[in-house]
Amino acid sequence: MLNGERLISRPLRWGMVGGGRTGQVGYKHRTGAQRDGTYRLVCGAFDLDAARGRDFGVAIGVDAGRCYADYRELIAREATREDGVEVVSIATPNFTHYEITKACLEAGLHVICEKPLFFSVAECDEIATLAKAKGLIVGVTYGFTGHPLVHQMAAMVAKGMLGEIRIVDLRYTHGFNAGDDVGAPEAVKWRTNPRTAGPTFVLGDIGTHLYYLSEIVLPHLKIERLLCDRTAFIPSRAPLEDHATVLMHYHNGARGRLWVSSVDAGNMGSQRYRFVGSKASVEWSDSHPDQLLYDVQGEPNRILHHGMPYLEGESLAADRMGALHTEGLGDSWANIYLWIAQAIDAKRRGDEAFLTTHHYPGIEAGTEGVRWLENCVRSADACATWVDFK
Repeated sequence: MLNGERLISRPLRWGMVGGGRTGQVGYKHRTGAQRDGTYRLVCGAFDLDAARGRDFGVAIGVDAGRCYADYRELIAREATREDGVEVVSIATPNFTHYEITKACLEAGLHVICEKPLFFSVAECDEIATLAKAKGLIVGVTYGFTGHPLVHQMAAMVAKGMLGEIRIVDLRYTHGFNAGDDVGAPEAVKWRTNPRTAGPTFVLGDIGTHLYYLSEIVLPHLKIERLLCDRTAFIPSRAPLEDHATVLMHYHNGARGRLWVSSVDAGNMGSQRYRFVGSKASVEWSDSHPDQLLYDVQGEPNRILHHGMPYLEGESLAADRMGALHTEGLGDSWANIYLWIAQAIDAKRRGDEAFLTTHHYPGIEAGTEGVRWLENCVRSADACATWVDFK
């Protein structure tokens, strides 16, 4: 169980690009990063409006002299300081991820980036090569996968408690884009513009969360073929989608179904994961993150609760609040940031052995998410036909 004890030798000097007052995810990054004392926010380029970004930075405790106009100034100015920034989080629109990540790595800085990571697998491969050459970590904020019961499901699958996996059923939908985009803030509009969002909207925005979590639970299952059907119910969003369904065939014969939508009117936002094996099934939802449904064929259905000693060690190691108290998204983000910090600390110490077994969402996870998106787009653009997974 995690209890706030420091798990690395000292806090990492941390900065942010984006994530300012008008951003949607900045606070999630900060509440996750600063939970365990593993990061200390020392600088930032928080906003396209430099004055507004400086005002915001000061309001959250950053020295005014270290609130910069943009990421280029942040990199250049911090490089002149003995106590300069060591790791930078990128919480900006998708189209900026590649250039900012590359610039940070070239300056010798570790990176923690929003998803989807980049626009193409080719960009991911280039950045992976650069990070390896520089000896740096690239983390990706798949923020939901720090929930303890996600790792309980993975442990149960690994131990054979479900039997052979047959069915993978994934859903993440909400209704916040059910209306048109007239009058919507830029923070919404950039997500539906191919120039700024990339080749997808909801597939990249929320579908990659589903895909990565399924990879954690089912690391041995590989997609052989998929079919993606996507549409824009709000025509102005075309050619990007606000609703999509993906069917997947896995190498062992398992079948998968994934549904993402931002036009599920009335839905306040929910994820649902069900993994069905030959012996039993497990089901988890972020609407009830403290509970895991465990259904064994021929036996009474069970509800497993987080923090209880009957759970697997992988789940208990990620638990923060204990069984009596509710855990939430902030705790999950804190786990993600902690795991990335441990990876950075190990890389800094040259402890490659630790990195071979340590779990965190890194460049490989980001790359596989982009690979899945490329295959989805290829299928959808071919009129929803089956394509071999490349």
